[in-house]
Parts: sequence; structure tokens; C-alpha cells
Amino acid sequence: MVKKELRQRAKELANEHEYLPYMIERYISLWGEEDTLKFIEACEQPIRSSIRVNTLKTSAGILLHRLQDKRITLEEVPWLADGYHVDFNGASPGALLEHMLGFYYVQGVPSMTAVSVLDPRPGETVLDLAAAPGGKTTHIAQMMQNTGMVVAIEQDRQRMASLQSNIIRCGATNTIVLRRDAKKLDNLPFEPDRILLDAPCSGEGLIPLDPTRKTSKTMADIRFCATREDEMLEAAVNVLVEGGTMVYSTCSIAPEENEYIVDDILKRHPEMEIVEIPTDFGSPGYSEPYGIKLNESLKLARRFLPHLHGTEGFFICKMMKKEGPTK
Repeated sequence: MVKKELRQRAKELANEHEYLPYMIERYISLWGEEDTLKFIEACEQPIRSSIRVNTLKTSAGILLHRLQDKRITLEEVPWLADGYHVDFNGASPGALLEHMLGFYYVQGVPSMTAVSVLDPRPGETVLDLAAAPGGKTTHIAQMMQNTGMVVAIEQDRQRMASLQSNIIRCGATNTIVLRRDAKKLDNLPFEPDRILLDAPCSGEGLIPLDPTRKTSKTMADIRFCATREDEMLEAAVNVLVEGGTMVYSTCSIAPEENEYIVDDILKRHPEMEIVEIPTDFGSPGYSEPYGIKLNESLKLARRFLPHLHGTEGFFICKMMKKEGPTK
């Protein structure tokens, strides 16, 4: 499809389905028209609710028994320890006693997957950047069995309140909260073994959860987010210990906020390399989006898309900082 035809067809579909035309044009360029239509259709369907059992407070067996007594049905997420799809049958997930007690956290499957991929170990020092509202922070603490140290960084004062509240509710006692700009990590008094950067982004993957995102963000917004994401990832790379592991994730489906950012980091930092994510879920990252050649190893990253995986759109890339001198 030539550029003029692509633009015209994108405009027609955008008008029909109430998207901004530039979004549909990019989708067709990435996936073709057939998959773009499947994506549009999938974004009109609800995403299944999911929770993480908080093993700092209870066990899966006890929680499942309590919830099933309330006629709530649960189904294990195959690749996630403690992750469950849930049908609350009309009940409010945040109003149940078990939620207030911190027995579970309402959390999306991709969000849980990002922490699972980070694979924090007991006794380590882990940095969680842009940490609010705390789902990933408390998940990290849980996987570390409340040992070692989790440092949760958040700049927004109002969002810090929800972060601190969730840390207390979930019983994460190995966690410190710092209010600071995640783009400025100089003078940290420690070198983290692992870093999670679930970066603030355009949220283009959240259309199934928030239909206003069909029209609320322009290409200028994506460029703004991409610049901020690049600065945050650069800061994170600089403080990660040699031999350390980092996970970069966003709830955006835009290559400009995902593969392009990581590709630039790899060019500036030869000590960083993408490592394979050992899961069958999701699809490979893009090494040639829009016909632009990027680092081939970006195929090792994983993407989640509504029409392929039944989740919100999400991107996860796992990297390691090589030890020793680099050329």
C-alpha cells in the first residue's frame, strides 16, 4: 500500500472507529490492515480481571478457599506463580475484607509478568523506579521474601501516598520509599543488583481499559514520553551494578517508546545486552518496525497485544550489564 493510500485508508478506519488517524496509520504500517482490524475489535472487549496472591500475608490455598466461599471464581495464570484470573461476579475487588487485609493485590497479567521476568532474589538490593501505586514494588518484596532491600522511587507526592499505603497493606517490611526524580539517580549510596523501570508512558496499550486513549494522545505526546523514558533508562543503566539485571517495561505499544529507546541505549552502552525471557507468552519484540532496522536482539523482548493475548498492550525487555571492561 503506497503512502497516500495508507493515509486515506487509515483516515477512513479512524473515523469509523473513533481513533486519531495517525494511530491507525501506524498500526497498519506495523501489522497490516487485517490485524489492525482485529486489534480494534479486541480493544472493545473487556480485559479479564486478575490478582496476585500476596504470600507475605497468606497462602494461595487459604485465599482461594476464602474467595470461593464468596462465589468468586479463580483460574491460574499458567506462567505466573501466585497469579490468577478472577471473576468477582459483581463484587468490588477493592471492597473485600481479603483485599483490605492485604491477602491479594489487583494487578494486570503483564504487570505481574514484568516482575516475574526481573526475578528478584532474597537478600538482593532492588531498585523500583516510578514505583507508584506499588503493585510491582510489593510483588518484588514478596519474591524476595521480605529480605534484602527494595528501594521504591516516586516523584509525584500524591502518588507516593498510594505507594506507601499499599506497601503497608501488603506487609512489605524490606521496602524503603524515596521521593526523587528517577531521571537523576546520582549519588545513590548503593549499587542495585536489579532494577525495574516500568516507565511512565503514553499508555497507548491501555485502550481496552480506557477508551479515551483513542483520542487523548498525539504524536507529540509520544515523543515527549519517549524523551523522558530515554533519560530514565540512561540513569538506571548508570547505577546498575556490573553483572546486574534490568527490566524495562511500558504499557505502550508504540515502538517509539519501546524498541527505539532500548536500541539507543544499546548503541550508547555496549556493556548492556538483551537477554532472553524464558516464557512462551507474548510475541517477540520488533527488530524492524516501520522498516527501520534496529538491533536484532530486540526480538528477545516480549510484547503483549489485546488481539493476540487478551491483555492490555505491554512491552517487556530484560537486559544485563556485562562485567569487565568494554571496547
